[in-house]
Amino acid sequence: MPDAPHHREHRKTPHQSSAVTWDQARAYAYSAALPCPAVRVALADALGERLARPLTALSAMPAFDTAAMDGFAVCGLDTQRWTIVGRLRADAADQDMDLAPGQAVEIATGAALPRGASAVLPYEHTQREANSVITVGATRRALEPRQHIRHRGEEYEAGDVLLPVRTELTAMALGLAAAAGHDTLEVMGRPCVRALVTGDELITSGLPGRGRVRDATGPQLPGLVAWAGGRLTSVRHVSDSLDALVGEFDRATEELVIVSGSSSVGPVDHLQAALRRLGAEPLVTSVACRPGHPQSLHQLPDGRLIAGLPGNPLAALVGFLTLVVPAIQGARGLPLPPLPRVGNGGITSHPTMTRLVPVQVRDGRAVPLPHGGSAMLRSVAQADALAVMKPAARPAEGAPLLALPTAHNSSS
Repeated sequence: MPDAPHHREHRKTPHQSSAVTWDQARAYAYSAALPCPAVRVALADALGERLARPLTALSAMPAFDTAAMDGFAVCGLDTQRWTIVGRLRADAADQDMDLAPGQAVEIATGAALPRGASAVLPYEHTQREANSVITVGATRRALEPRQHIRHRGEEYEAGDVLLPVRTELTAMALGLAAAAGHDTLEVMGRPCVRALVTGDELITSGLPGRGRVRDATGPQLPGLVAWAGGRLTSVRHVSDSLDALVGEFDRATEELVIVSGSSSVGPVDHLQAALRRLGAEPLVTSVACRPGHPQSLHQLPDGRLIAGLPGNPLAALVGFLTLVVPAIQGARGLPLPPLPRVGNGGITSHPTMTRLVPVQVRDGRAVPLPHGGSAMLRSVAQADALAVMKPAARPAEGAPLLALPTAHNSSS
């Protein structure tokens, strides 16, 4: 069996002390991720996973000559009358039979063909007589040699490659794997992700009072991480305390830790101090984009990543799409998907920063939605995608689209 694909060599990105472009941030996150080892799972647990090795057939399909229709296996085609000498069911594995010229055996679809069979005559083309002799029916259709027979190895032989590496395992692909003899499959690993949501002002239920804000990022993260291809282990709310944040990092064993909030330089923003205490290497300290400018990516001495996302929910989503999605894709050994382009339906550009704008696509053009501020989710909840508008003195005529998780693309 071929070896699993070799992951690209891990390369640390250079220290970034100033804002990097949006494209650079994605590339740094993708290249910094450590590869996840492949895992073997049962077929029942493999839906939505991707093959770490090509899927090969463990046996031929079919494994023996079988009847393709219910009817009669007949020997000899120079007659239209055969004497019935027995019956074969599809599960009759222990029945072994030889046919002589002029003989027939009643046979079910999928049953092993008796030796000497020339063809299978379907029930609808027969007329059975009282003396157990069958004749061709009123249509008098002539049989061709080997007609209505599925030949051994007709679909594939043992050892044939049925699906290439990285194929996503759909329900149909799992059916193929089962038919080919597999009970388990080796699939590409998914990085484990821990999410930390900071902010003493946040509440997780009920209506917010004065000085309180309902957490809108935490509820997004399970769906976002699953859509991106990771395995979320927990979403934890952390108080605005340096020791509390460091303690969460010390307990974390996941390949990727996401921190929402605490990303600025205010008196309760402790992320940078915690990262320095941990000896984390800064890879991205800020990104020249709006919203989501104060996002960051650091690497711990053991290679694990910490992604810092802004506290505002739309800005946090932008940070997730910019840094977390590429890191997960890189860890899984999958390429970053290209961004499709559409026409510009009225999106303005910024002279120095990339704008990420919630849009709906109408008649091939990206139309911006209202309520697209960094603290707002109303627009993105209705959006088809985020339009990526690169810095320009004049609005661009077209824009790439950054995919968003929806009901139609909720799996990775």
